[in-house]
Amino acid sequence: MKYLLFAALFPATLTIGCGSSENNAGKDSGDSATVAKVDTALSDTALFRLVQQQTFQYFWDGAEPTSGMGRERFHADNIYPENDKQIVTSGGSGFGVMAILAGIERGFVSREEGRVRLEKIVGFLEKADRFHGAWSHWIDGETGKVKPFGKKDNGGDLVESSFMLTGLICVRQYFANGNAEEKQLAARADKLWKDVDFNWYRNGKNVLYWHWSPSYGWEMNFPVRGYNECLIMYILAASSPTHGVPAEVYHEGWAEGGKIVANPPINTGVGDSAFGYPLHLRYQGNPRNGGPLFWAQYSYLGLDPRGLKDKYADYWEETKNQAMANYAWCVANPKHFKGYGPNNWGLTASYSVNGYAAHAPDSTNDLGVITPTAALSSFPYTPQQSMAAMKHWYFDRKDKLWGPYGFYDAFSETDNWYLPRYLAIDQGPIVVMMENYRSGLLWNLFMSSPEVKAGLKKLGFESPHLQ
Repeated sequence: MKYLLFAALFPATLTIGCGSSENNAGKDSGDSATVAKVDTALSDTALFRLVQQQTFQYFWDGAEPTSGMGRERFHADNIYPENDKQIVTSGGSGFGVMAILAGIERGFVSREEGRVRLEKIVGFLEKADRFHGAWSHWIDGETGKVKPFGKKDNGGDLVESSFMLTGLICVRQYFANGNAEEKQLAARADKLWKDVDFNWYRNGKNVLYWHWSPSYGWEMNFPVRGYNECLIMYILAASSPTHGVPAEVYHEGWAEGGKIVANPPINTGVGDSAFGYPLHLRYQGNPRNGGPLFWAQYSYLGLDPRGLKDKYADYWEETKNQAMANYAWCVANPKHFKGYGPNNWGLTASYSVNGYAAHAPDSTNDLGVITPTAALSSFPYTPQQSMAAMKHWYFDRKDKLWGPYGFYDAFSETDNWYLPRYLAIDQGPIVVMMENYRSGLLWNLFMSSPEVKAGLKKLGFESPHLQ
């Protein structure tokens, strides 16, 4: 029954080749042991489920136990900086909250188990340090106190908080019509969302600021302008029924009075060779090929880009083209890195051979490091290309890339570098976007919010969800 439901939920235009599905249909039950037995003959459908389920465990078995939140990082090699294991992340945990909803739907955990875990997370967020409603980027999972992300970054982080708020709105919508306990959880999630003072983070201007510190005020001085991963923050700010900002904040701040539009469109490619995937927005730093791929993912875990348009862009075309340009760069492989190709691609911010880097499809930022979340979290945009990469990594490179929470964060064949570590902000989008690809669950939940609909209309957006 679960297999039939799973197959039925795939949108007709977004299908997965099922290969030997007739031999494995009865085994697609969520039982990890059963799945393991057919490892050498996994259908595309069964592999899809296995990868989603194993990655989900990062936010379930791997969660920080006191708070229930997603750890900032998990090192399977057990090599950590001092006092690091208990640090949780507001943004990555927001992705994790959405992943838990997907886990309930898939039967990875029961509805009651999911509710209890979400109650723990909400209870932690209610007591954790907040700054005009927003949480800090990092939080001590045992105490709820701020863990500074940097000297002056020891207060509210509106971007990371917006990722959490997206998850909380999805929780509210998911449980709003449930039993008494579920309705209470929905009400608590609703209050957390409505407590955030977006107007405060304007700093008196028609733009939103990323940070505010009780010790340093606005000294971080980071007004957020597009295009990057922060579109969702402006959508939420316009949608807030308690502390909503006027439309001018979006149009003058984020869109810079129309300067966000690339005129003419950016012609992605390598040298004189064009890929044929034009970008119509001016990306932060003006990269030719769209920058790191998380820009096409983080805002769109809840915000449905399908048919989403405003006077600046068609966001479905924009996100698809950014993903395809990323893929095309890796296939072209102008820097001649080992292993790049149609089944081994994906450049985005992640661990790197030397620290952390925002890997991107250009001559400066392509360091020969592939990050699986880039391709896997692009399933809605690049289903065939994402499936090819997933199959290659699992069937051909599993011994080097696969661990307790799915594929490791990043690797480089050129440098023979395979680091057995994970990051919450990379694992969460995999679960969520794979679910959006097959059922649209998180897209439908978030876009069903009446406040979000009102906010989008206020900003001049079109969407099938608004009809």
